[in-house]
Amino acid sequence: MSTQRRRLSWLLALVLGSSLVACSRETRQSRGKGAGEPSSVDAKRVTIQNKGSDTLVNVAQTWAEAYAKIRPETPVAVSGGGTGTGVSALINRTADIVNASRELTRKELEMAKQRGIDPRARVVGHDAVVIFVHKNNPKKQFSLAELVEIYGEGGRVERWSDLGVQVPGCPSDEVVLISRQNNSGTYEYFKQAILGKTRELRLGSRDLHGSKDVVDLIAKTPCAIGYSGLAYSTDNVHMACIRKDGACVAPTVNSALDGSYPIARPLFMVTDGKPEGAVADYLSWIETDAGQCIIARQGYAPVRPLKC
Repeated sequence: MSTQRRRLSWLLALVLGSSLVACSRETRQSRGKGAGEPSSVDAKRVTIQNKGSDTLVNVAQTWAEAYAKIRPETPVAVSGGGTGTGVSALINRTADIVNASRELTRKELEMAKQRGIDPRARVVGHDAVVIFVHKNNPKKQFSLAELVEIYGEGGRVERWSDLGVQVPGCPSDEVVLISRQNNSGTYEYFKQAILGKTRELRLGSRDLHGSKDVVDLIAKTPCAIGYSGLAYSTDNVHMACIRKDGACVAPTVNSALDGSYPIARPLFMVTDGKPEGAVADYLSWIETDAGQCIIARQGYAPVRPLKC
């Protein structure tokens, strides 16, 4: 091959290589677009890993199923395990979005910073943490002070008669405490909201993995009392109201949204830094009326009042 032909071949290869690099750069940039319609380049399948709070797992799964119908190229894989499990996944870079039923702890934030993770939380709804008792329990309301004596270490309430009631089907008169495992965001929130930072939860509670498990066990245990999310209520248990300022406030979507229920909390989705691309699109959709009506139908309070 002549010297001239070799030069032409080299120039052609250089031009083609530059075109491929430019095309690759364009593809990456297109994936960083906002929540609008996807471009033809952005049609590549991208799976979002969503992990964390057991409180949010059912609504997160419903969100994922609804989103798959309008954006099939972006499936969302949902799993629970608790807020703590989800935060660990974010720190270990195995989750794109973490569902959290509490704020991240200082220790978690420090661990994230050490790993180069920048947790950014956004509120996606609100929940009332409900005090559940058996449906035949005559104790239908509690004060925060009573809950401290029931759940707090060294508390004075160990029997239902200490609260002035006799519970049908509970011959032992024992107050059976149902709680959550300590990787649960609901556990952390309840502990902080009821006991603050100076008192521990009483030992001897039955600590369960899931929100639904708490309600199911209380339905079968006349002596029991426990706490779980509003969305897990059934006809087999009673939701107690909480006495506050002379009134007894029932746990409802409205009382969670307006803050009148004493143990209501925001629900979060957390990402590493400001979300981009497919993750940003998904979170923006959750904040639309369509996404917020889904969380409202699941029994939680949306981020704003709306008609669904």
